[in-house]
Amino acid sequence: MNYQETIDYLYNQRPAFERQGAGGYKPGLQTSRDLDALFGHPHRNYRIIHVAGTNGKGSVSHMLASMLQLNGYRVGLFTSPHFVDFRERIRVNGEMISQDEVTRFVQEFHDMDYHGTPSFFELTSTMAFRFFADQQVDIAVIETGLGGRLDSTNIVMPILSVITNVSLDHTEFLGHTLALIAGEKAGIIKPHVPVVVGEADAETRPVFEQTAHLLQAPITFAQDNPQVLDIDHEAGSLVVNTTRHGIVTCELAGDYQRHNINTALTAEQILEQMGLNLNPDLIKASFNRIASTTGLMGRWMTIATEPCRTICDSGHNIAGITAVVDQLRHEHYDQLHMVMGFMRDKDLQHILPLLPREATYYYTQASTPRALPADELRTMAAAHGLTGECYRDVMTALQAARAAASPSDLIYIGGSMYVLAELFSAIK
Repeated sequence: MNYQETIDYLYNQRPAFERQGAGGYKPGLQTSRDLDALFGHPHRNYRIIHVAGTNGKGSVSHMLASMLQLNGYRVGLFTSPHFVDFRERIRVNGEMISQDEVTRFVQEFHDMDYHGTPSFFELTSTMAFRFFADQQVDIAVIETGLGGRLDSTNIVMPILSVITNVSLDHTEFLGHTLALIAGEKAGIIKPHVPVVVGEADAETRPVFEQTAHLLQAPITFAQDNPQVLDIDHEAGSLVVNTTRHGIVTCELAGDYQRHNINTALTAEQILEQMGLNLNPDLIKASFNRIASTTGLMGRWMTIATEPCRTICDSGHNIAGITAVVDQLRHEHYDQLHMVMGFMRDKDLQHILPLLPREATYYYTQASTPRALPADELRTMAAAHGLTGECYRDVMTALQAARAAASPSDLIYIGGSMYVLAELFSAIK
């Protein structure tokens, strides 16, 4: 198989939640354990930080990878989904896995005569574990996919578990209450392994505390002793006043990153207590080099300044959209243009009322069966007082927004990571 045939094999012959939705969701760990044994338990060859959460787990994973990498560690990073290239999911010191390595792994699996039917994510996570072992990484930051307890990555034994937060998302799989979802996220807590929880409330905190107590896992809630004191903006960056590192400049400019930075700095403190050698100056520098060091994209990201400032963000559920709308209220513009597309399985009855009614909307859809058609989105949005037109794809919608915008306006693109994926593919 060549590389394109390999990618087609992964997506088209194996269940993939990202394209199929519920039909591609395959909970449970037995197949992952079988694959792990088949490839010689590769994840046992290096230390692991395991990261779960509803929102922010990608940002926190990249923050941790950046600080470890700048401190001289050889770092594997496994995240999902990707935006443009499948290989974004698997990196070592910021460099994507090669096409040859992807093809070689899938061909090796194909030749093993394995009789099970692994999902896309089960194969992909095994590929990452194997690649990190082959690359002799010192430590790997592993982001869960959906949930935690039954996630394919949950076969690992980490040195540190991190749970960023819990909010309502993927409720059809994880549960319809915050406590139930917290129980799924808490499934990554391992016996005697320290765990950092970024944000918890009265409903979720007892779940984490009880799980940690049962497993004798030391638990730290980052919000109890905040590392982040306050934030400000300067030249498109986030200026963060911290307790232990003074002023830290972060190139991720979203206000919501204060919570993720707080979680990452708390995790850093625990790692230092474990004996990892982390230089304070390099920790500070790592926050201003996250994108260049790890390849992170799509977090309150300015993609253009002409004809006006144009921002995109990957927030796609209630909590994520709430954070986006809160930040939009603090931006300065004459007119707001919103290019939006969503997946069918999002809770739009609660998301759409959050969106600003004064904006002009450009409804679109990603080219995946999971996408909500733009005309259906327009009908649903109109019931909440939002007005706009439909466009066949994100670039057509963006071109319409640019044509209508004045230099003092603001264009925002979001609603789905898959909309952003097609945006990045088009502008690459």
